[in-house]
Amino acid sequence: MKTRTPLRLAALVILAALAAAPAYARTLVHAGRLIDGTSDRARERVTVVIDGDRIVEVLAGYAEPGEGDQLIDLESYTVLPGLMDMHVHLQSQLSKTAYTEQFILNPTDHAMRATVFAERTLMAGFTTVRDLGDEGGVVVSLRNAINGGWIPGPRIYTAGQAIATTGGHADPTSGWRRDLQGDPGPREGVINGPDEARKAVRQRYKDGSDLIKITATGGVLSLASSGKNPQFTDEELRAIVETARDYGYSVAVHAHGAEGMKRAVLAGVTSIEHGTYMTDEIMQLMKKHGTYFVPTILAGEFVAEKAAEDDYFPEIVRPKAAAIGPQIQGTFARAYKAGVKIAFGTDSGVSPHGENAREFMLMVQGGMPPMKAIQCATMEAARLLRVENDLGSVEHGKIADLVAVAGDPLADISVMTDVRFVMKAGVVYKNE
Repeated sequence: MKTRTPLRLAALVILAALAAAPAYARTLVHAGRLIDGTSDRARERVTVVIDGDRIVEVLAGYAEPGEGDQLIDLESYTVLPGLMDMHVHLQSQLSKTAYTEQFILNPTDHAMRATVFAERTLMAGFTTVRDLGDEGGVVVSLRNAINGGWIPGPRIYTAGQAIATTGGHADPTSGWRRDLQGDPGPREGVINGPDEARKAVRQRYKDGSDLIKITATGGVLSLASSGKNPQFTDEELRAIVETARDYGYSVAVHAHGAEGMKRAVLAGVTSIEHGTYMTDEIMQLMKKHGTYFVPTILAGEFVAEKAAEDDYFPEIVRPKAAAIGPQIQGTFARAYKAGVKIAFGTDSGVSPHGENAREFMLMVQGGMPPMKAIQCATMEAARLLRVENDLGSVEHGKIADLVAVAGDPLADISVMTDVRFVMKAGVVYKNE
């Protein structure tokens, strides 16, 4: 039997100790200004103490690091909770070629490109997102890859394939020539009747989705003439909501038109996305039922701008983009004044990924104070996701998601578009 030399034994002991020991005992972040996600006022000169992936203390003043502690000096910056975008599409990004890409790109191509979009999103300060619709399970796999530490990206809660009705917004074969359309069903996210609605929800569970997304009305970008007609019956909506509750799912609802929106709210859905033609009656119903509104003003602005360009959109899409896009900010302003619960969402993938923070500027232009807009992307978003015990604020016990910007966003909200520091679950991904 071989014997180990003292030198070799010593080396093994050192290597074992290094492997077992953490890189730092704790991490201390000195924040010149802290917006914590819950308070209506910023705090000056604060230390956030992190142990592993959790915040263990938030102290007044700049605490001295102990032996083995890491110090991150953000004394010249405003520190905030990791930002949360409740409506993105990481699989794609709108362009002049987007409508033909579905016939050219393979799911693996979409997946590779999605890794780029995910990293851009994280670098923009968005450490958590809700992805509301993909095809082929791309974002489910993207979520798993990020959770496994294979690639950098935000924490993803994904709806997988959105659920539509035949010919509706999110029917993946709408606009195709007849011999290619086939007859997609619940597996592909297309339903007709309550039984198929239930099957589609169960299929999303089988696919590994985190929530349900349905398209209750027509859409701007689908290859169909109406952008606002109702596309689900009351019975179909009730079947989706009831089955989603059985599986612990929330239900996010794409809706532009008033009738489909009203049916969805009465059925008990969790959130209305876009909400373009939301009426005062619907706002009151949303307040009564506790329904969240995710406005996506940025998407409205982007499609209205592109509708003015020749050949950017197919002709069936262009008038919808021109008409619906400019309406969203006005609806947001009315909903905020009415007291509807609002969570931050951009529909990024319509607008370019990584520009998510432009939504803050549009929210403030719509009459929301900067602090409220920031809270929509922190604690309100966490409540919508039902993860407020772990995310959404800088407090003891929360996951250590932090971002920092130069300047004071309460005085100039545009500084939110220039994130200089990103930490997700205690790991620093960006530090300029």
